[in-house]
Amino acid sequence: MRNKQKGFSLIELLIVVAIILIIAAIAIPNLLRAKIAANQASAVGSLRTLNTACIAFSTSYGSFPAALSNLGPVGSGGTASSTSADLIDSVLSAGTKSGYVFSFGPGSSNQSYTITATPITAATTGQNMYFTDQSGVIRVNTTGSGANASSTPIG
Repeated sequence: MRNKQKGFSLIELLIVVAIILIIAAIAIPNLLRAKIAANQASAVGSLRTLNTACIAFSTSYGSFPAALSNLGPVGSGGTASSTSADLIDSVLSAGTKSGYVFSFGPGSSNQSYTITATPITAATTGQNMYFTDQSGVIRVNTTGSGANASSTPIG
């Protein structure tokens, strides 16, 4: 009589590995799409935050900021001023957040501004490009070229 050994055969292990690979092949693309959607939503939220901060800055100092860093946090022990208004966090004032680069452009005499949000890598961090200005309207371009004042407003 033969002794029965306990354990799994090689075929059984190969079947389990194949099933895991099939599940991974289905799940990974969905995960990447979800990450891109989250980055794009974060970019829109950041643009809304920047619009609000620019309006608050304009109310306090009589003009819009000259640079994105002017909206950033105050150094240790300092007080808010027109060069560091403490209206946004240090990550956003540095210009890069959640896979997007934010570029601030002051208008003439700081009476207007433009902000663009461009993905760092279109294939992995985001596909849409965004634009906003002192009107507060956020616009999107999905074609791969930069967004501007004539791009489609988001809904």
